[in-house]
Amino acid sequence: MTVNEQQSVTGERADLLDFLGKHRHFLRYTAEGLSDEQANTRSTVSALTVGGLIKHVTAVERRWAEFAQNGGGEDTPEETEFTPELIAEWESQFRLTEGETLAGVLAEYEKVAADTDDLVRTLDLDTSYELPAAPWQPPGVFWSVRRVFLHITAETAQHAGHADIIRESIDGQKTMG
Repeated sequence: MTVNEQQSVTGERADLLDFLGKHRHFLRYTAEGLSDEQANTRSTVSALTVGGLIKHVTAVERRWAEFAQNGGGEDTPEETEFTPELIAEWESQFRLTEGETLAGVLAEYEKVAADTDDLVRTLDLDTSYELPAAPWQPPGVFWSVRRVFLHITAETAQHAGHADIIRESIDGQKTMG
């Protein structure tokens, strides 16, 4: 965000941008100085990796930002056949796959974050959309754009904590403390 953009955003929007920016910083900081191999290391019993978490948070933020801008669009089918290909695709979002680098996923994260920040500055925070159909929620649930941005922040904070534990297990570095 440029100095002019920072000065033009006040109140609730400034708070949302600041809060989200701090949690993004913590997530990115966990990756600082890691090699691609380290960023793809499973250092706990979980299948999560630092690089994979950044990749996952990027995809989640992109999807929620699209929802905040355009609403739910088409309903997601309630029943999905979990084929080996679908399971492999799901699992691949939590690790770096062949040809992916930590630098590449960080660059994509920066791009998605900048796009989301533009939406925080411009969208009507009170606009609400019905969430897409999903087996884990009843129909007729609406979220405001504001709540979507808070959800993106919560998702980022949660995964920054996961990444911090993984990083500490790799080389002892901690994000905080």
